Amino acid sequence: MKTITIPNIDALPEAAREFAGLMGDNTVFAFYGDMGAGKTTFINALCEALGVDPEETASPTFALVNEYRSDTTAELIYHFDFYRIDDLEEAIDMGIEDYFDSGAVCLIEWPEKVAAALPADTVSVKITVNDDDSRTLTISE
Repeated sequence: MKTITIPNIDALPEAAREFAGLMGDNTVFAFYGDMGAGKTTFINALCEALGVDPEETASPTFALVNEYRSDTTAELIYHFDFYRIDDLEEAIDMGIEDYFDSGAVCLIEWPEKVAAALPADTVSVKITVNDDDSRTLTISE
């Protein structure tokens, strides 16, 4: 288990670069945290650290998935937000298993909604809001 502390919003880019350095060969990352914990904000910063134009990133709340391509590596990145899905079947119908098996980086918000479909090697990332409003990322494989 590894942790990254983000003391404030100004430290977000460095935390995202640190996280990117820890990703290794893993491709599916499940981000857990309460509403407002900063999942979307962190994932957008992470996408930027991975070479995505920051003007192209946004929350996929209504689309369920956004596709980005790294400007530096041409790698595909999928950003999922399953907050609005009703059940696992809805996600399976949209082809999430194909996304997860594609080899592309998959960054998932509200993964508890699709837990049964997550690959065994999914990396869990818990974002906790601390009393001083800093954030702690706890990363476990």
